[in-house]
Amino acid sequence: MFKRVALIAVVGLGLASCQDGNGYNRSARANAPLPAATLALMSEKGMTKSSPILIRAYKKEAELEVWKKDNTGRYALLKTYPICRWSGQLGPKVREGDRQAPEGFYNITPAQMNPNSQFFLSFDTGFPNAYDRANGRTGSFLMVHGACSSRGCYSMTDEQIAEIYALGREAFGGGQRSFQFQAYPFRMTPENMAKHRKDPNIAFWQMLKRGSDNFEVTREEPKVGVCGRQYVFNAVSASGIRLDPVAACPTLREDEAVASAVKAKQHRDDAKVAELVRSGTSAVRLVYQDGGQHKSFSSASNGFGGSDGGVMMFAARSSARPLENVSRPEALMNGPEEIVLEEGVAPKAAQPVTAVASIAPTAKPAVADVVSTSSTVRDEATTPAPVLAAVGAGESVAPKKSLFQRVMSWADAPTKPAAPAAEAISQTVPAAAPLPPQRQQSSNSGKTTSTDKRAELPAKDANEASSRSVWPLSLF
Repeated sequence: MFKRVALIAVVGLGLASCQDGNGYNRSARANAPLPAATLALMSEKGMTKSSPILIRAYKKEAELEVWKKDNTGRYALLKTYPICRWSGQLGPKVREGDRQAPEGFYNITPAQMNPNSQFFLSFDTGFPNAYDRANGRTGSFLMVHGACSSRGCYSMTDEQIAEIYALGREAFGGGQRSFQFQAYPFRMTPENMAKHRKDPNIAFWQMLKRGSDNFEVTREEPKVGVCGRQYVFNAVSASGIRLDPVAACPTLREDEAVASAVKAKQHRDDAKVAELVRSGTSAVRLVYQDGGQHKSFSSASNGFGGSDGGVMMFAARSSARPLENVSRPEALMNGPEEIVLEEGVAPKAAQPVTAVASIAPTAKPAVADVVSTSSTVRDEATTPAPVLAAVGAGESVAPKKSLFQRVMSWADAPTKPAAPAAEAISQTVPAAAPLPPQRQQSSNSGKTTSTDKRAELPAKDANEASSRSVWPLSLF
C-alpha cells in the first residue's frame, strides 16, 4: 500500500504545472544575497534593501517590474525583468486547467514564499482572490517562479527569481507585512486600449486600468476592495459596512484629491483612444498558440531560449528534476496571430477633428467624497463610466456617455446593425479567454498534456501542504 501511495504521488508531481512544494530542506539559495549591482542601483535611486516593494507584470510585453519605496516614501521603479515564459492567452484565468496566467490584484505574504520550490524559488500569487471567487473562477498553485517553463504561471529564469525572491525577503525583513502583485494583459496605455477595444475582455481590462491609474497617479499601493463582483480602489464604505464581494456595493467614500486626479488621467487617456480610433487604428485580438516570452529570449541565438538559458536551459536540466516539459516550446516558433476585429476609421474630410468638440460631454460637478459604485448605478462625478461597452453597436449617443464612448459611437457607420446579444460585453463577468490549441495525443501514452493542475490527486497531498507552508520572518 505504501508503494502504491508513493507511486501516485510521483505521477501527480509529473502532472503538476505550477504545483510547487517538495520534501526537501530549505535551500541556501533562498538566503542568497542581493547582487552588488542591484544594491548600488538602490542607493542611486534613494532606496534601501529593506524598503517595501510592489510588483507589476505584463503579458503582452512579457515584462515584470519591481517597484520599491524611495526616500520620498513613494514607489519608484527599481528594475524591469524580461519574463522568460507565460502560458495561455491575454485575459484572466477562469477555470482550472485553462493554462491561463492570472490577471488582477493579489496580496503576497511571507507564507506564500516558497524557498523549497521545485522551480528553483517561487511565490504563490494567491489566486483565486476575493474577486476571482466572487466570479466563480477556479484554479490553484499559480506562481511566479524560476525554470523558464509555465503551465499557468509567470516563469522567470533561475537567476531572475533568485533576485526577485531576495527583494521580497529583504522587504519582509524590514517590516513589510505583504506586497502587492499586479498582473495585466498589457501596459494600460491608450494605444493598447485602442487596439484591444473590441476584445471580449475589454470591460475587465477597463476595470484593471482604474487600479493601474490609481497607482500611477499616487505612486502608492492602491487599497483594493471587491463588491458587486467588481474591484474598487482606494474606497471605503461610507456607512462602515464591510464590503461583500458578491452583494451590490454600498455607498463608498474616496479621497477627493486622488479621485479627481485619477478621473483627469482617465479623461486624457479616453481622448487619446478616441483620437487613435479616428486616425485609423484597427481593433485587433491577439491569439497565442500558448503564451509567450520576452523578445530578448526568443531572438537569442540558442533557439527557443535566451542567452542566460531560457527554455533550452530548462530542457537541458529537466532530467535532473521530477518535471515534465510543462511549457510548449513549439508554441514560441511563431508570434501571436493578430485577428482584425474592426478596421480603423479613416479620417473623413467632411468630419474634421474639430467635430469632436460637438460631442464633448457637458461640464460635470466637482468630485464628491461619496460615490456609489454599484454594478448597476454609478455616480459619474466620481466614478469613471465603463467605456467601450457599446462600441460598434450602432446605438444612439446617450446623454451621459463619456467622451470616448461618444467618439466611438460617432465613428461607427450609422447603418450598422446592432451587435447580437451573444457578442455583448458583460461588465460583471468577463468572457473567458479561448483555450489554446490542444496538443496531439502521445503515441506511447495515449494521454494529452492539456491540463495544468493535479486534479487527480487528493486535496490533502503532502506536496500541497508543503507549498503553502508558513515561513516565519525570522527564517528570512
